[in-house]
Amino acid sequence: MTDWAEHLTARIEAIDLAARGTQARAENYRRMTEELAEVTGTATSDGGVVTVVAEPGGAVRSVVFGAAVATTAPAALSALVTHTIARARADAHRAQAEVVRRSLGDTGLLDRVLAEDAALFGDLPPRAPSGPAPLAPPTAPAPVLAPVSAPTPQPHAPQPPGAQPPRRPAPGPDDDLGERSVLGEASW
Repeated sequence: MTDWAEHLTARIEAIDLAARGTQARAENYRRMTEELAEVTGTATSDGGVVTVVAEPGGAVRSVVFGAAVATTAPAALSALVTHTIARARADAHRAQAEVVRRSLGDTGLLDRVLAEDAALFGDLPPRAPSGPAPLAPPTAPAPVLAPVSAPTPQPHAPQPPGAQPPRRPAPGPDDDLGERSVLGEASW
């Protein structure tokens, strides 16, 4: 075989090897994308009052209350739900990062993204609600409110025949946007 033929054969083998590598990376990317679509985080409050399942983007998939919810004061329940949602979201972010790390390996880019997330959102667990959560409702009975009736609509004053309804005032100099949008950018 001539040098030129050997060189051509080596180039073809290199192209085949690169194509196989590209196919493997594409399959890995597809698998990672499927896994990322299914990532969730779950957190349960102390005492099992509330369990939350959240997505990395912040969406809450479910909130489930345990039996102890009946003996938890409303303010404490609100704090527990908020705290548990934050913990579930943080768990989802960590699970998402683990999927990426498993698929791409330890990369400097992933480490920088995680460091930026930690700087923006904090990677520490959310603070517990201040003060202990009361387990029993307050002893004072809730005030009884009298029903409120809707106000009776007042009829409009009749206008004399031929009268015009009041007009809007003319636009001032700052009211004309011209070629600008309300956001201050050029109009489309």
